[in-house]
Formats: sequence, structure tokens, C-alpha cells
Amino acid sequence: MFRTKTVEQSIQDTEDPEFALKKSLSALDLTVFGVGVIIGTGIFVLTGKVAAQTAGPATALAFVVAGVVCGLAALCYAEFASTVPVAGSAYTFSYASLGELPAWIIGWDLVLELALGCAVVAVGWSGYIRSLLDTAGFHLPAGLSGTHGGQFGFDLPACLLVLVLTGVLVVGMKLSSRVTNVIVAVKVTVVLIVILVGAFLITGANYKPFIPPAQATEGGGGLSAPLIQLMAGFTPSNFGIMGIFTGAAVVFFAFIGFDIVATAAEETKNPQRDVPRGILGSLFICTILYVAVSVVVTGMQRYNKLTVDAPLADAFKAVGHPFWAGLISFGAAVGLTSVCMILLLGQTRVFFAMSRDGLLPRVFSRVHPKFGTPYRSTILLGSIVAAVAGFTSIDELAELVNIGTLFAFIVVAIGILILRKKRPDLPRSFRTPLVPFVPILSVLASLWLMFNLPAETWLRFAIWMVVGFVVYALYGRGHSRLGKSG
Repeated sequence: MFRTKTVEQSIQDTEDPEFALKKSLSALDLTVFGVGVIIGTGIFVLTGKVAAQTAGPATALAFVVAGVVCGLAALCYAEFASTVPVAGSAYTFSYASLGELPAWIIGWDLVLELALGCAVVAVGWSGYIRSLLDTAGFHLPAGLSGTHGGQFGFDLPACLLVLVLTGVLVVGMKLSSRVTNVIVAVKVTVVLIVILVGAFLITGANYKPFIPPAQATEGGGGLSAPLIQLMAGFTPSNFGIMGIFTGAAVVFFAFIGFDIVATAAEETKNPQRDVPRGILGSLFICTILYVAVSVVVTGMQRYNKLTVDAPLADAFKAVGHPFWAGLISFGAAVGLTSVCMILLLGQTRVFFAMSRDGLLPRVFSRVHPKFGTPYRSTILLGSIVAAVAGFTSIDELAELVNIGTLFAFIVVAIGILILRKKRPDLPRSFRTPLVPFVPILSVLASLWLMFNLPAETWLRFAIWMVVGFVVYALYGRGHSRLGKSG
């Protein structure tokens, strides 16, 4: 169960024409993918929520803290992705360092994380589209607008979005990257408009105090309480210095996605050079944009008056600029399209890598003879995600995306330490600096954020992991190509 697949074996598997992905991406494509998936709900929604409820104008510092946590993980991802340029991201890295069972578990975790993430974003996108349609005087029937307030319904826009994006991914990565380039250009333009126009609407008094006085919060009870509260009696506080760190645990959602860049390593022309650039470049750009937006929006409107649902658009309305507010709402709807597509892309590549290794049925790892994409796994997963997005109200499951990502960060950081010790001879075009300190810091920082998540999230995560163990025992272990070759 802990047999490892060598880096050389992993790279050799990518050369089989029947199971080889087409190489068509550059460093710019990867950076755009990263920016495309990171900038989404976080910048358009979480900025106001954290400012109003947790950190005040110091929300900018919360974004910096979350960016540093992700930066530590990104340095580890960059080394692995340049050393093992194979589809699968953390799954492939774990197979090369920790062994087959840990690799299966992390792959199983990533499939859940990315599927739920894609479905959640599709439902959010549907909300923006329905709002824009309502403004235009066209109203979708309640039965086709999703499940709301306990009333069952089918979310037609969310389902159609996932199906269309599935078709784009089947046709090819280059088309996917072109679509993403256009979407990201629109999205970044809207964000820059927020920063540039909003900078002229700032009132200095809104920044005082920059770090509001701390307020004790009443922790929840039972499974809804953060795990650290149940373990140690610690309860987080709002505002003050600790409010910045509490806010960082929330805005971490806004950074999820840079690791998706690593899943496209096999489809990159020069992965050793371009994948680290794509990972670190996209994370750096988004951190700068996040900090700038949070500084501007808390300067435009008093932090305790910011709305939670649409803080950027409502801030412009509050200062008498409804045109810019409408433009921001449009940018948010367009932006979520790329987030949804890239999450679906990442999920299909992890599934493809697991299938190619025999841990899932090999039929899903055959690539399309013309498009060079894993079309069977893409169609299967796209259909499942479309159904989940259409039939389910999954707000409470969004935290599973968070815990799954943090778990992957921990595994990758540990994998760096193990592979450095086991295979010091491997050519590494990018090396994580200050090993072992950076990987250890990454593990500790990720664990801290995980402990701040509700206990019920840990319980759901544990149930999914147990199901994964059962599937591996019944199928994966006996069909593993590595096991058969050994």
C-alpha cells in the first residue's frame, strides 16, 4: 500500500500516445489559468464580509496573512510540479514520495474538493445571471431557479453552464485557454476599474481605527463549533489583532485555485520552467489585487456599513455611482465562469491520472484521437457536477472545499521533505528555499486554518475519506498498474 511510483515511471507514462495529453500551454497560459480561478467569489464577496464582521479596514492585512500561507504551499508545489511534470498535481506528487495509499487518499480528496468547488461556483454564477435577467425584465420560473428556503427546484442556469464548459474542455486545452484569456481580461479590467475609480472616492476618516478594538465572540456549540474550540476551549475573536487572523481563515477561500496550475503540468510545453512561473506569478498578482481592492472598498464606505452579499457594487451605489456598480456585477458573473471551468479542468486531470495508474477504471484515461483530451472522464465528471449544481443547495458543503485544499497543502509539503531525502539526485529546475523550514511552516500554517473549521466539516471529510479507503480496498489495490508490474 505504500509502494511508490518513481518520477521516471510517471514521466514515462506520459509518452504512451494512447494516454498522452497534448502539450500546448505556455507560462502566460498557466498564469492566466491561475488568475482565472483565484479571482472569483473571494474578491467580489468576501472582502465586504470580512471587513464588516471580522477585521474592519485591516482586511488588507488578513489578505496578506492568507497570501503568505498560500505562498508557503506554492513554493512546495512549484518544486514538485517542475520535478514531476505529470497530470494529477498533489496526487502524482504523493505517489512519488509517500506511496500508493496516501496518493489515492489525496486524489480522492481532490476529486471531492474540485467537484464541490465547481458546483458551488456554478450556483453562485446562476445567482448573478438571474439578477441580471431580472434587471432586464426577464424572470426565470421559480422551479428553474434552484433550491431556496427549503423549496425544491432545479437550477437550470448552473446546470447549463457546467455542460457548456464540459464541451469546451473536451474540444481542447488551447480553446479552453483562449476562452479563459478573454474572461480573465474582462475580470481583471473590472477589478482594476474598482481600484482606479474607487481610489478617487476614498474618505480618509473611514480608515479610523484601522484595526478596530477586539470584540469577544460567542463560539458555537456542538459540531458547529470550530475544532480548536472543542479541543482546547479557544474561541476566536472579531476585530483586534486576532480578528486579522480569524479573517485570514475566512479569506483563504479567495486564494483556493493556484494549485490547479500544477494539474496542467503535463500539457505545458516547458513545464520545468513555466509551471513554477505560473503558480507563483498568479498567486503574487492576485494577492496584490486583493489587498488593493480591500484598501479601496474600506476607504469608500465605513467598514460596518459594507454589505455582505455584494460589497463592491453596493459601495459604489452608496457613494452615488450606480453605473460602476452594474459593471462590477457583470464582471463578477463573467469572472465566475472561468473559475468554474478551471476547477472542472483540475478535477478531470486528477481523475485522468488516477485512471491511467489503474486505481480507477483505465477506460477513463484514454484521450480523444483528435483533440488530445481525456474526453471520457471529462464528460462523466461534467455530467455529475452539472447534476449536483442543478439539484442541490450546497452552501454548507463549501467548507469541504477548504479542508480538502489545506489537506493537500500538508501532504505536498511533507512530500517535499521525503523526496529531498530519498531522491537528492533528481534534477530540480525550481527548488523550494530554506528546506526544511518552509515546508514545516506550510504544514503548521495549514493545520492552524484547518483547526479553525467547524467540527462537522471534519466529520464529513472523515466520512468521505472512509468511503475512499473502501473503494481502494475493493478496486484500486487489485487493479493498480504499479502493483501488477511489481
